[in-house]
Parts: sequence; C-alpha cells; structure tokens
Amino acid sequence: MRHARYLIGAVTACTVASSMAAPAFAADSLAAGSLSAKNSGSTTSAAENYVALGDSYASGTGTRDYFEDSGDCLRSPKAYPQLWADEHGAASFEFAACSGAVTDDVNADQLGALSADTTLVTISIGGNDIGFVDVVTRCVAGTDEACDGAVSEATAKAQDELPAKLDTTYANIREAAPNAKVVVVGYPRLNEMGDCGIPFYTENKRQRINEGADELASVISDRASAAGFSFADPREAFSGHGVCSSEEWINGPSNPIQESFHPNVDGHANAYLPTLDSVTG
Repeated sequence: MRHARYLIGAVTACTVASSMAAPAFAADSLAAGSLSAKNSGSTTSAAENYVALGDSYASGTGTRDYFEDSGDCLRSPKAYPQLWADEHGAASFEFAACSGAVTDDVNADQLGALSADTTLVTISIGGNDIGFVDVVTRCVAGTDEACDGAVSEATAKAQDELPAKLDTTYANIREAAPNAKVVVVGYPRLNEMGDCGIPFYTENKRQRINEGADELASVISDRASAAGFSFADPREAFSGHGVCSSEEWINGPSNPIQESFHPNVDGHANAYLPTLDSVTG
C-alpha cells in the first residue's frame, strides 16, 4: 500500500511521541476464559495455561480492533497472543500486555497474571525502554542526520542499559511462573527500501532504523538465551512486508497516530503467529 494518503507535515509528525505511546496503565488482565475445545489444526500435546506479557507489539496496537475493556492498553482480538490462544485451544489465557509498557511496567503491573499453574508465557518488551517513539518521531520529521543520531542513542541504550533491565524482568517472570515455557518474541525490521510515498522518509532513514532493529534483536536474543528462554525472531517473516512495501504488514504514518509503525492485522496473522508457532509447535 502506498502512502499518498499519509501526507503529513512536520507538526503532525512531531505529535507522534505524545500520541503513539499510550501510557502503560496497570494491566488489568483480560481473561479470555476457558478455551478447552482445541482447534483441529493445533499441534500442541496439551492445552496450555497461557499468559501474554509485553508492550504494544504484543497487545496488538496497529490492528485497529481492540477489546473495549482494555482501555489505553489497546489489547486486540487480532493480536498474535489472542490468535495463538484461539488456534491452540488454550485451557486458560490471560492477556496482560499493554501499549506503552516498558520493563518496569511489566514488573509492576503484569506479573500478577503469572502463577505456578502457568505453562506458557510470551513477552515482547524492550523497544520503549530504548526510545522507540523518539526514534520514529525524529526519523519521520527530521533530517537524515537527526535520524542517525536518534538510532545511535537508542542503540547505546540497548547495549548499555537494556540488558540489566531484561535480566531483571526475565528473572521475575521465572520466579512468578516456575513451571512455564517462556518465549521472548522479538521485533521486526520496520522498513523496506525502494520507492516510498512518505515525504522525506529517505532510504537512509529507513535503513538506519532497520539497523537499530537488528541491534535490538541481538541484545534481546542474547539475554533470552542467558535466562534459558526461547527467542522467537519475526524479522524474516516480515521481510518484504515492511513500511513502503507494496503489501504492508506494518503500518506507516496513520490516523490515529498510535496505529503508526506497528504491525497490522496481516502482520500479526501472517508473520507473528507463524513465528510463535515455529517455537511452540
């Protein structure tokens, strides 16, 4: 999908930071209830007690379809955790992920959904800790040099600050869910190269953001491995379907702004869900 309809001025772009990052309110976990009837396509050997943790990439921000009682957490019936629970006939499902969450929010507000009975946990976290919204804002609204600086700052945070935050979060998950398989679900590269209808969104900017995504993936994968958790890497699944592709699975600049630069319905169904399935079976 091209972006002729997404023509945005610098003033609009600069509102991304205040509009895209929904505040991470306490995750009043949405219980999906008992899903005991297993989908005929499920390959799991037993129904799971599944809890989904994380930020907007886990909650489903970008799909434009949200559970009414999820409020600003923007949890979607079309997000990969809900799709997985439905597909595999989870015995129970707690959807605690919340748009805007950082690692501190997971530790403070989401771990209450876990218990010794939890058998599967997924978590997508870390992007907001290193300034995802600031990077996107400065890259869309600023110069190539401003974008490069924003990505460099985020990369430094990923290398210097994020590992300890992830280690603490992963240790807390293991303590709260001692019997669970934990899958850390990563982030996609956001962009494709070539022709693009987004004004001033140059290939240099797009490439630099993608390089930052690769650095983030390296850090998250490393800390997941150190914790004994599995890492589900969606980058290849999204390949060819980023922003500025002919068939986007990640939204470009959108209205409302919070939908911008997040996976859409196709991204969750066609990329994130198969990526998670490849790890869980």
